[in-house]
Amino acid sequence: EAGGVVLGRSADKLFSLSGLFAVYKPKGPTSAGVLNLLKERLLAEAGVQTTGNKRNQVLKIGHGGTLDSAAAGVLVVGIGKGTKMLRTILAGSKKYTAIGLLGKATDTLDATGKVTEEKPYDQITKGDLENVLQKFTGDIMQVPPLYSALKKGGERLSTLMKRGEAVEAKPARPVRVYSLSLQQFQPPLFTLDVECGGGFYVRSLVSDIGKELSTCATMQELTRTKHGPFTLEEHALYEDKWTIDEIARSLEHCTSLLPGEPSHKKLKTEHPGETAVSCE
Repeated sequence: EAGGVVLGRSADKLFSLSGLFAVYKPKGPTSAGVLNLLKERLLAEAGVQTTGNKRNQVLKIGHGGTLDSAAAGVLVVGIGKGTKMLRTILAGSKKYTAIGLLGKATDTLDATGKVTEEKPYDQITKGDLENVLQKFTGDIMQVPPLYSALKKGGERLSTLMKRGEAVEAKPARPVRVYSLSLQQFQPPLFTLDVECGGGFYVRSLVSDIGKELSTCATMQELTRTKHGPFTLEEHALYEDKWTIDEIARSLEHCTSLLPGEPSHKKLKTEHPGETAVSCE
């Protein structure tokens, strides 16, 4: 039967896909939600019938670092053997464009939360903001947000918070900011470009900038424009391109971006410091 042969071929192609590529995550869904949708699309195109949770075992796919639901931009995806390379990507540098709002603080540090504080901000000049940014550049200490995917006793802090449980702030931890610049200042809004290392929270940065200016601030919008070598403009596949052929093409294109895969495991241990390469 001809139909069966065609089905078999696209399924074979799907299961032979291997490597890293990037998709565009829109505002709204969680990163996991985007991945599930992608997985559904690909399995449907390949004609693979799956029931319930079996989906997850059928196709090996993962992402290289959560973007908050309210954030948009580059989400790096590993497929097949590429899922093993995601750890390296997690540690790689990321670029963001963030819009902050002066004069308001929220419990989540972004626009999705409840307003917890309001303060005047009229006295703040563009110069004040630019001067403060220098304090947040380089190797700095940062307290991660309470509403976050970080875990306590196996549960996400955000889940505990939503249940109304008392959650203690995690201790400040070292993070790295490669560059930070002010793109626009139209009070109460300001736009920042940030390039940072792994484990960095832009929400915390915006909130800390507000405190440093003796007012408060919350993040209104966040777009990840680059993660490791993957950029929003050049590599992120939008939903209409979530097809087996487009992803195969993208994987070929993206392989050249990645550091050469050593053919012998031995080589990997010789350069332990290379996982956190800055992409400047």
